[in-house]
Amino acid sequence: MSNTPAHILTNLPELCKDALAEVQSLVARVKETVEARVTDNGRIDAGLLEKNQFIAHGLAWFTTYYQSLVILGEWHEAIVINSLSCNISNYTLQIGFSEYLAQIYNGIPMSQGETIRLSDFGIEAQPGGAASALITAGNSDAARKALVEEIIKQAGDLTFGADGLDEEYGMIRDQFRKFVEKRVSPYAHEWHLNDELIPDDIIAEMGELGVFGLTIPEAFGGFGMSKTAMCVVTEELARGYIGVGSLGTRSEIAAELILCGGTDAQKAKWLPKIADASVLPTAVFTEPNTGSDLGSLKTRAVLDGQTYKVTGNKTWITHAARADIMTMLVRTDPESTDYKGLSMLLGEKPRGVEGEDFPAENMTGSEIKVLGYRGMKEFELGFDGFEVKAENLLGGKEGQGFKQLMQTFEAARIQTAARAVGVAQNALEVSLKYAQDRIQFGKQLVEFPRVYSKIAMMAVEITIARQLTYFAANEKDAGRRCDLEAGMAKLLAARVAWAAADNGVQIHGGNGFALEYPISRILCDARILSIFEGAAEIQANVIARRILA
Repeated sequence: MSNTPAHILTNLPELCKDALAEVQSLVARVKETVEARVTDNGRIDAGLLEKNQFIAHGLAWFTTYYQSLVILGEWHEAIVINSLSCNISNYTLQIGFSEYLAQIYNGIPMSQGETIRLSDFGIEAQPGGAASALITAGNSDAARKALVEEIIKQAGDLTFGADGLDEEYGMIRDQFRKFVEKRVSPYAHEWHLNDELIPDDIIAEMGELGVFGLTIPEAFGGFGMSKTAMCVVTEELARGYIGVGSLGTRSEIAAELILCGGTDAQKAKWLPKIADASVLPTAVFTEPNTGSDLGSLKTRAVLDGQTYKVTGNKTWITHAARADIMTMLVRTDPESTDYKGLSMLLGEKPRGVEGEDFPAENMTGSEIKVLGYRGMKEFELGFDGFEVKAENLLGGKEGQGFKQLMQTFEAARIQTAARAVGVAQNALEVSLKYAQDRIQFGKQLVEFPRVYSKIAMMAVEITIARQLTYFAANEKDAGRRCDLEAGMAKLLAARVAWAAADNGVQIHGGNGFALEYPISRILCDARILSIFEGAAEIQANVIARRILA
């Protein structure tokens, strides 16, 4: 490698490729072990899967780590090929491989108190030559310090290192970065502290910028852009405030539902309105006693002439008061007890006004107060004969609701991963600035090893999560099934966001616990990411099933 900076291992790319071959073999052994314990006659047994849940979820994490290293290596190679190589990318590759290899061989944290180890699978393995070299010398104090020094030199760089995307995406990022810096970041903390709704004029500006119609085809009034573009936009918006970054999620879900499962008439009616933000959707899926078990939901819809009458309760409904249309998962077959009796309705409602959040007939709502993820508000909704036109049955056929919803999860989880990357990036930026501004014992905080080490690992893991998210988006853009890739991106990015926010609070010390400092908000916002769009445990289960299938 020419122009190799100090503290970078000789023949680093070759070492990484050799180590990857080792990990690939190791992950195959992990899969074989889990497969033997959870299958019966060649099929996954639900009881055995639950009994062996810890190692099944461990398989998901081991596979996610392997895929992360593959993507990290490909990212670095593409940067070098395109003559974009910089010291940041070299240090990121080395530290990322070193740390993730060390965790693969010694224990991967699935959560703060749960570490999955090779011994849990009954596997004994020692790292080979390449992996051993990277583990021993790759994530050194000198390398972490050098990485942070390079990041500081690159002040103003949008992502602290090349994102590997085409110039077009760079222009998109720059456009939304400017919007966020001017219209979101200066006000986000005040919105959070006062638990205020994101102002209508911000939503209007986002509509003008095309946020809500970004991936809707041009034929329906959208921009027809890629899921990768959606990731870039979402990341930048969430970097300013997770609430703003999440406003587009409801439109993305509704548009995906209608595009994939709607009739021609439904597409023609609703997609242009969603694209121009004249209609704001909300997703009405979860119930108080079902959580992730959507197949057992009880809210029922009974057809009465040309109208469905909906009765039941829903919870954790985001942005419900200001929404104009609800994508409602309901039970239309009263005899069913599983997902086969579910249908999706497009429930129209008047937008809430000051003093009356829910003016719709036969519908009530009460706010759920939350620690973070504010700006849109969460609600529990009650329906007692709430009317939905029969023509608003998605696809015009009952019993398709669960299948239609499953089709949206890929895009929704990719976008959630992008939100997580944005939140993590925000944590990194405010923490680095604080560490540079804060003087202790006669020098900047960032000069202390425990501080710059935290910042270095934030930067490395954010790059890994970002590239894994783009990989999933690229698979979606190519028309390939990507529920596995989307799941891995969401699983890892959510953990990365929480780690970045938590370390950011630690860097701030006591001030990190003060409400006046934005890092306190970022911590609250980061915590939700491993829960919604499929809790981390559910996500790991889905990933494991896909791998084993």
